[in-house]
Amino acid sequence: VQLQASGGGLVQAGGSLRLSCAASGPIFNLNVMGWYRQAPGKQRELVATMARGGPTNYADSVKGRFTISRVNRATTVVYLQMNSLEPEDTAVYYCSAGPTISNMNYWGKGTQVTVSS
Repeated sequence: VQLQASGGGLVQAGGSLRLSCAASGPIFNLNVMGWYRQAPGKQRELVATMARGGPTNYADSVKGRFTISRVNRATTVVYLQMNSLEPEDTAVYYCSAGPTISNMNYWGKGTQVTVSS
């Protein structure tokens, strides 16, 4: 399984970015896809996940600002729409996937998101 992420960049506070992640390879068991992030000096943390059937899960810090979505149940492309970005959202964002949220076995290369104040 390979995960290809894109869409990071530099944006001012209050701005928006959209991240994309496409999975390829033996994808039949990728029931959950999502995004994690790691800021300098901090541990990697969950941002948002989405199960194949649709249930979503968000970190409290991004609820109401970020939206995870996929085109349909069959697709293995997920998006993270990030609105009202804050400097605290600055981090390397990683796409991840796996059979369950407790077994996110696959990770893509990170994409940098920088929010300036």
